[in-house]
Amino acid sequence: MIIIPAIDIRGGKCVRLFQGDYGKETVYGEDPAAMAEKWVSQGARFLHVVDLDGAREGAPRNRTAIQAIARKSSVPVEVGGGIRDLAAIEDYFSSGIERVILGTAAYSNPDFLKAACARWPGRIAVDIAAKLGKAAVSGWTEETPISAADLARKCEELGAAVIIYTDIQRDGTQKGVNRRDTRKVARSLKIPVIASGGISTLEDIQALLPLEKDGVKGVIVGRALYAGTLNLPEALRIATKEKA
Repeated sequence: MIIIPAIDIRGGKCVRLFQGDYGKETVYGEDPAAMAEKWVSQGARFLHVVDLDGAREGAPRNRTAIQAIARKSSVPVEVGGGIRDLAAIEDYFSSGIERVILGTAAYSNPDFLKAACARWPGRIAVDIAAKLGKAAVSGWTEETPISAADLARKCEELGAAVIIYTDIQRDGTQKGVNRRDTRKVARSLKIPVIASGGISTLEDIQALLPLEKDGVKGVIVGRALYAGTLNLPEALRIATKEKA
């Protein structure tokens, strides 16, 4: 199971939100590219970058900071947040981004998701954020009537290569991943699922590893790394050891 550090960008800075609340922000660094280099130096093999301003406003807002990460990173980078058209995807891929993450657009415009997946097969992920089992969009600020599991299956049918599943009520809380719902989504799909939201300690990583057989192939870690409750090299060693 791959451990993926998260770099959330707002106003050009590296921040973390609590349960996706833009009013509950903690700034962890002024230079997202430097933060990316830090995680790579500690062994990260993939980076997860989110344009928080873009997610809420519906268009990329932190391209300069994200492009700086892509230029300097020696590992693949995936990016999400406000990507609503093919031109924005093309822009990111031409900047060296490996995978683009769609969120709101996957729900509101399935034809766009289908077109993107057809044009860039294997390189489009969908981030499905859930609150009490229902998908949420627009930077997690708007709840929808569709269940996260149903939306995940629909996205798979349209060509998505990966589903990132986030429990909003766990995100930033460091209370552990919602294993029950994550497993439910993963078991309903053939494509890989990346878990997100709630990781706090090495014990949380260990508790998630058995879900790899259900299709959970990775986990995104954010606040725990920044707050120091989780050591990235140790987490990577545990994941590698368990797999071996």
